[in-house]
Amino acid sequence: FGSRASRAIHVASTDSFKSLSSQVMVKGNFSVDPSLEAKMHQYQIVGRAAPTNKNPTPKIYRMRIFARNVVLAKSRFWYFMKRLNKAKKSGGELLAVNELFDTSPTKVKNYGIWLRYDSRTNTHNMYKEFRNININGAVGQLYQEMAGRHRADPGSIQIIHAATVSDENCRREHVLEMHDKGLKFPIVRKIPNTIKKLRTTFKAKRPNTFVR
Repeated sequence: FGSRASRAIHVASTDSFKSLSSQVMVKGNFSVDPSLEAKMHQYQIVGRAAPTNKNPTPKIYRMRIFARNVVLAKSRFWYFMKRLNKAKKSGGELLAVNELFDTSPTKVKNYGIWLRYDSRTNTHNMYKEFRNININGAVGQLYQEMAGRHRADPGSIQIIHAATVSDENCRREHVLEMHDKGLKFPIVRKIPNTIKKLRTTFKAKRPNTFVR
């Protein structure tokens, strides 16, 4: 019975691997799995607590929320509203929900993001910089880095502010090194591979695999 069960598990795992590889590989080329890159959207949500006899004109709040879809953005809005003035979804109303887009999504820019997140021991404030063509991509990079480098739960990350940063005001080294006007990247493997019958183990002259 044990060998039969192990054989069934092996067949199931092989079938799942084939189905996974068929999704990832297309005609020998690797395609990015959509689940590995979270597509973020920027929403502007305006809402308030429901009017009552005691407070007929409650204060209106407007927030910029980053989320994967509008449903999660609304949930995040009420999460912050409950902390601000104890207004819940059942006791409040949304006045406007709009998605915001960048004016120049084809130009690479520097983005600075101020955030707060909860670790396993404490709450931390943080500032990070990214380079991307739009702010949604920069926030997506932020969530990937916070998960990999800090093991932060996405639900515990609170983005306080996100804005474009000029080259003079950038602080992080990995962003500053991209501001050099004479920046060059070597073209690796420019020389084509030699056919198999002409290959040798030793050569009298070391080949150059990059362009000088």
